[in-house]
Amino acid sequence: SVDAAWTAEAGYTYYTTETYSENGQTRTRQVRHVRWEPAAGHVSHFFDDDLVCASVGVRADLVRAIEPFPTGELKAYDPGYVAGWVVERYQIDLREAAGAARDRMRAKLEAMCAARVPGDTYRNLEVRADWSGQTYKHILAPVWLLSYDYGRRSFQCLINGATGVVAGEYPKSPWKIALIVLGV
Repeated sequence: SVDAAWTAEAGYTYYTTETYSENGQTRTRQVRHVRWEPAAGHVSHFFDDDLVCASVGVRADLVRAIEPFPTGELKAYDPGYVAGWVVERYQIDLREAAGAARDRMRAKLEAMCAARVPGDTYRNLEVRADWSGQTYKHILAPVWLLSYDYGRRSFQCLINGATGVVAGEYPKSPWKIALIVLGV
């Protein structure tokens, strides 16, 4: 969990009418201004099971696309669960994975704080976070992976073994896409 205090400058947009002369004629235009005011607040949030893919061969964005995994139903490891199947051993160690998770959580926290800044815009956002109760664990997630080559490129398709959610990539023909765009 995290408790964070934030400060920023909240910007409020307003417009004034300005008169100017062009080619001997008097004209008016709207001029945009921003009034800056100090702002501060507090955010508390609980991050639960922020997963980091520990494989370097599987695209992380595809893994994110097939989440969530049932982390509330985790069981202790038993080799019988994976007997007869090809299972990839983690390639990113716990320290590196924890750093990646922290970076992602920090980015989410900053976005949460930014969303609470009043006004139309903001600048100079500073977040002071107090993290507590961080735990880490290795898990095996049920993922079916299909990798294939088409031409000179490799493609992947992933299936969440618990929910059946599918994400993948496939070859796209620039010529066919251009023809469809022209047809529309």
